[in-house]
Amino acid sequence: MTLTANWNYPTTVRFGAGRIRELPKACQDLGMRRPLLVTDPGLAALPMVASILADLKAAGLEAALFSDVQPNPTEANVNAGVAAYRAGDHDGVIALGGGSGLDAGKAVAMMQGQTRPIWDFEDIGDWWTRADANRIAPIVAIPTTAGTGSEVGRASVITNEQTHEKKIIFHPKLLPGIVIADPELTVGLPPKLTAATGMDALAHNLEAYSAPYYHPMAAGIAVEGMRLIKHYLPRAVADGTDLEARAQMLAASSMGAAAFQRGLGAVHALSHPIGGLYGTHHGTLNGVLMPYVLVANRPAIESRFDDAARYLGLSNGFKGFLDWLMALRSEIGIPNTLAELGIGDDKLDLIAEMAMRDPSAGGNPIAFTEAQYRDLAARAIRGDLGL
Repeated sequence: MTLTANWNYPTTVRFGAGRIRELPKACQDLGMRRPLLVTDPGLAALPMVASILADLKAAGLEAALFSDVQPNPTEANVNAGVAAYRAGDHDGVIALGGGSGLDAGKAVAMMQGQTRPIWDFEDIGDWWTRADANRIAPIVAIPTTAGTGSEVGRASVITNEQTHEKKIIFHPKLLPGIVIADPELTVGLPPKLTAATGMDALAHNLEAYSAPYYHPMAAGIAVEGMRLIKHYLPRAVADGTDLEARAQMLAASSMGAAAFQRGLGAVHALSHPIGGLYGTHHGTLNGVLMPYVLVANRPAIESRFDDAARYLGLSNGFKGFLDWLMALRSEIGIPNTLAELGIGDDKLDLIAEMAMRDPSAGGNPIAFTEAQYRDLAARAIRGDLGL
C-alpha cells in the first residue's frame, strides 16, 4: 500500500515520505513570504533544519529560525518567539517538532497579533472570542514525532511558570492551514521517545473513545487509531527506519487529536499537573497512568472496551484489552509506576486539587472527586492497579 495522500480532515494535510520538499509551496499558498520557523533547540541543531531553511531560501522566502523552546513550552518562550516574529517582520509561522515545537509555534502565531496576555485565551467558555482573529498569523505545521497530534488541533498547551499549571490556549484559527506529515522526519527519533510519544497518541485515542459524549465520528476515528498503534508502535520502537510503521503512527497521532474533540479524561487531568510540577515527559506520564485510569473507569466503559477489544482482535473483552495494554508498555519500555519517574507522594493533595480543575477532567466517563484523584495518583506511584 502506498502511504501517500492529500487529506482535508480536519485541515489540509500533505501526507507521505518526502513531502517536506513541498514546504516552500505550502508557505506561498498561505501567503507567507517571510516565515518564522519555530522549533526546539535539539531539532534546530540537526541538518534537517538547515536543509529546510536552505530550501525556503532557494524558493525566494526570507525565513528565520527561532528555537528558544523548552520541552514544556512556557509563556516566556512564547513571548521570546513573539519578539523574534515582530523584529523580523514575519508574516507566518512554520511550527516544526513534537508537541513543544508545534504548540510554541502555534502560540507565537496567535500572540504576535494580540494585546492581551496569553492566559486570557485559556480554553474556558468563550474566552477565545477575546482574541483578534484577524491578527492570528497563518501556520504550516510539521510533526517530527507521532504523539501529540497538535498539527491538527485548535489548541496549544503552555505552562504557567508561576503556578506550574499546564494551560490549554484555544482558538479555532490555531488549526494550521496546511500540515506536512512526512514520516522520514520521524526516523531519527530514539526508541525511548518513539515509545513515549506513541503512548501519548494512544492516550488521546483511548480517552476520546472512553468519553461519555455523543460523537460517533470521533469514536470511530479513536478505535481505528488504537488499532494502528497496536500494530505499528512496537515496530516503530524496534526499528526506527521502518517507514510504514512511522507513517501509520503519524496517522494514528493525528487521528487521536482529531478524535479528542469528543473529550479527554483523567489520564490527562493527572498528567498535566504532574508534568507541570515535575517537568516529566507528557507521553511517558500518560503511558504510566493509562491502565490505572482504565481500571478506575471500568464500571462506565467495560462494554465499550469489549467492543474495542473485538475490533483490535483481542479476546476476553475489557480484560483482554487491559492485558494487551500492560504487555505493550512492558514491550516498549514504559515504566509501570510514577515512582520510577522520581515522583513521590509529597504533592498528592496538590496534584488532586489541580486535576479537579484541569479541563480534561470534564471528559472522564466518571466524575472523580478530589479524593479519588488523590487515590489514583497514589496507586500509580506504588503500582496498585486496584484489581
